[in-house]
Parts: sequence; structure tokens; C-alpha cells
Amino acid sequence: MPKEKNTADRLAAYSDAVFAVIVTIMVLELKAPDQPVFSALRPLWPTAVSYAVSYLFIAVIWINHHYLMQFVSSPTLKLIWINFIHLFLVSALPFATAWVARSRLASSPVAFYAGLFVCIDIAYNVFESEVLARADATQVSQSTRRLARNRSLAVLASFTIAMLVAFVAPRLAFALICAALILHLQPDTAPGSGLVRSFMDSTRAVVKDRVHRLRNQSR
Repeated sequence: MPKEKNTADRLAAYSDAVFAVIVTIMVLELKAPDQPVFSALRPLWPTAVSYAVSYLFIAVIWINHHYLMQFVSSPTLKLIWINFIHLFLVSALPFATAWVARSRLASSPVAFYAGLFVCIDIAYNVFESEVLARADATQVSQSTRRLARNRSLAVLASFTIAMLVAFVAPRLAFALICAALILHLQPDTAPGSGLVRSFMDSTRAVVKDRVHRLRNQSR
């Protein structure tokens, strides 16, 4: 068991290192203006916006990946390769971000950017499904699994729509990408993420029990 856990830790550590390198590469694309005035920053807004969105995307990926890895005790070869494919797609993000910034959110670069998000999300969904399929039922409830699956499909659909919209309205497509990322800010597998649902379920149970008792008393 310690050896298997060590393998899972190595997989998580390698993934963390790749994410860190990707962020570093994106930072290197941020070039300071030559003029010592604030107005010189105005033309750089495409670079700032694309960098911020890509950074948020990587943060969302890392947070979700971090919580999923807590359920991995013995990573299979299949899971390791899925993780490598996922990281390979994420590693293309600095290229797509730079293209969007330099083209000032032109149609083709934004469509490519959204298409990359689609590919990354598909790879992540496969990774998530593989992890949750092997997770203990006591760790992840069926309702949490169902919510994670539905939310993943909704985000994937949003990225796909954004990719298509980019050909006619690239800035609207970019806004759709930003909106889709919000759905993944809170991982379903994170501690406390199900507190509201648990409270609502317990409240319904209490109300249902009281109604049942009242009906029995009235008989």
C-alpha cells in the first residue's frame, strides 16, 4: 500500500510541475511597454485578458485535479496515460494564449483557443470518470457523481458552442469561455462542496417525517 500511494504522489507531483512550467511560459509572454506612461498599457489589453483567462483555466484544472487525486490510491497504467494526454493538451495552452493575444481576439485564434478547451475538457472528463469509477462509494456519493457528470457535460457544451460562435463573434465566444469556467470553480469532490445539498436533503427529510407523524396522529 505505501508503494502504491507513493506512485500516486509521484503522479500528482509530476502534474504539479507541468502546471507550474506552463504558467511560467505564459508569464514570459507578458512584455512591458517601452513608454513610461499608463496609456502605453492600453494596447496590451488582449495580452492581459487572454493571460488572465488562461491562468484561471489552469487554476481550475489544478484545483479539480488536486481533489481528484485524493481518491487515487493505486493509479493504473490507463489512468497514468490519460493523465499524460491531459497534460499534453494543457501544455499547448501558452501557444493558443499567445496567438489570441497577438491577433487581438481574431476569429480563427479564438476558435482554436476554444477548441483546445474542448479537447482539454474531454481529457479531463475521461480522467475524472476513471478516478470516480474506482473511488469508494462512501467517499463520493452517487448524487455527487451525477452532479459532476452533468456539470462536466454543460461545460463541454459551452466550450463547443464558443468554438462555433468564434467564427462570427470572437469576443462573444471569449465571454462564453469565461462564463463556462465559473461552473468549475468549486470542485464537487472538495470537502464542504456538498454542504448546501446535504442541508437541503436533511431539511426535506425532517419535513417529510413531521408530515408523516401528523398524518398518523390525525387518523
